[in-house]
Amino acid sequence: MARINIQLPVLFNCRRDCSKCCEINGGYVFVNEQNIREIAKYLKRSEAEIRAHYTFEAKGMRSLRDRDGQACIFLEEGKCRIYPVRPLQCRTYPFWPQNVKSERRWQQVTDDCPGIGEGRLYDRAEIEAVFKGRAVDSEK
Repeated sequence: MARINIQLPVLFNCRRDCSKCCEINGGYVFVNEQNIREIAKYLKRSEAEIRAHYTFEAKGMRSLRDRDGQACIFLEEGKCRIYPVRPLQCRTYPFWPQNVKSERRWQQVTDDCPGIGEGRLYDRAEIEAVFKGRAVDSEK
């Protein structure tokens, strides 16, 4: 289990008016074959089309493309076009292991994410459940 080295509990609520986590430049949103199948089905496109037009190979895996290096290719007008089938990485932000490993890193994330510090409480057990794949509550 990943280490959680931040002061707990923390407040978090994914805000409807925010898409900053989808606009992080230079990162990867990794997808697996199941994600590709789900996205293809949701968008009524072929898996080959999703692979070719919406993903690329990065570090031996597949990642979603950026749109002009500015935002996720599926972000449109501040909303996720594939929200019901978004990848695990998207469903678990901001509680990624690397984000909660130190107060310094958590403060960097807090500076970028206006939803941290408001909403419901997340304790250690809830964050550990997120590490195992449970989605963070969101209304988007």
